[in-house]
Amino acid sequence: MQKLELQQNQLLQQKLSPQQIQIVKMLELPTLELEERINQELIENPALEEGHDFDNDSITNEADGENDDVNDNEESPFDNLNWDDYTDDESDYKTYAQNFPVDDTTKTFQYSSKNTFSEDLFSQLGEIDLTEKEEQLTKYIIGNIDDDGYLRRDIEQMVDDLAFAGISVTDDEMYAALALVQNLEPAGVAARTLKECLLLQLNRFAENESVTLAKRIVKDYFEEFSNKQYEKIQRRLSINEVQLKDSLLKIQGLNPKPGSAWATSSLNTNEEITPDFIIENLNGRFSVLLNNRNMPELRINSEYTSLIQTYKKSKKESISKDKQAAILFAKEKIDAANWFINAIKQRNETLLSTMNAIVHFQKEFFESGDEALLKPMILKDIANLTGFDISTISRVSNSKYAETEFGVFPLKAFFSETMRKDSGEEISNKEIKRILKESIDAENKRKPLTDDKLEVILREKGYVIARRTIAKYRERLGIPVARLRKTI
Repeated sequence: MQKLELQQNQLLQQKLSPQQIQIVKMLELPTLELEERINQELIENPALEEGHDFDNDSITNEADGENDDVNDNEESPFDNLNWDDYTDDESDYKTYAQNFPVDDTTKTFQYSSKNTFSEDLFSQLGEIDLTEKEEQLTKYIIGNIDDDGYLRRDIEQMVDDLAFAGISVTDDEMYAALALVQNLEPAGVAARTLKECLLLQLNRFAENESVTLAKRIVKDYFEEFSNKQYEKIQRRLSINEVQLKDSLLKIQGLNPKPGSAWATSSLNTNEEITPDFIIENLNGRFSVLLNNRNMPELRINSEYTSLIQTYKKSKKESISKDKQAAILFAKEKIDAANWFINAIKQRNETLLSTMNAIVHFQKEFFESGDEALLKPMILKDIANLTGFDISTISRVSNSKYAETEFGVFPLKAFFSETMRKDSGEEISNKEIKRILKESIDAENKRKPLTDDKLEVILREKGYVIARRTIAKYRERLGIPVARLRKTI
């Protein structure tokens, strides 16, 4: 009980900073899209610039001094600001990690992918033990999900559609099937409204004070939240400003279009890709590198920090209104630049930690390149190794690629569900798929193996799997039924 209370207290202390909000939005971006995002920020924020470090000791030393001539009796709109935040060494950052291989050429690879958003959801259904009717209903629901990840049709309408097609289904059965689909990745998929989408995502978070308040705000005060009536929410919930801010930051970190990230980062057939990670085997020791060769160094523009420094050295009454407006503008842009830089730095750290955990978990594969040696691994396994949330691991693994000495692999290829042999040994479902493919490749094409016969073959090898599951795996491999494989 004491351990549980300690964990809950730790969760209550967690705060979602502005930098973390930036990370949530950036974690899903592959390398090329991140480069575009950085270039966009360089254009939009004049306080952010590209370049090498420079010596700003003079700025720091002068900023540390106090101006004794300032008239302390006159109020200024800047009195409550901590100017040291804008003039010390911490205003100069580097986002460029010196962690690229000696061969510094940017590599791109041809990667063929025919999967759609719906097919990705179908593949997740293949990992769930469903009845035939549940499978039929969930697939029908997925077929009605749009590119943003929303289900735009009412349950009653879908029930009527199925009835017209000769399929009898009740509203309760349809709602139960919808719940199954809403448990798939990404969080928020198959929501019917924005409100439901946000609640589905919040339900995936570990419970703490800010999450509980965020749920309450979305559930009971969604209209006030949408209209930014924050004072009204604060009064009705009897919470202070800090509690409100924490909850709002949690909501703002959610994805209002859960399907859009998948759609924008998915690849067309034969599209060139740039790997996000480079895995090098150095005499049995693995080195995980971020492919940051084209990432620029970022820093705060010295003219903006100089403007803040000038204010600190000036008398307040001598600052004109135009000058005050310029100083506030500089403060705003420096804040945004700092947050952006920190977000990228933390993103890189999160990516590296996650990829290192994957390499550690799947060490045998990275040593040999034999996919049969891939261990069963789910998002929770890597979350436990890194200490990150499962949702964070999901974002990192989405649309990212790793270059190894055996080829380029999507990170999702390293994840698989656990299966058990009759001996109790745990194996990856990829092993089952491999055996199925090998058995079908070696079959007599005049008498191809039916799913029933494949079930017998697997059972003889110690894999007790239902025929229905075999059919799902076969479909996932793109292999037709036996009668369609038959040749003369």
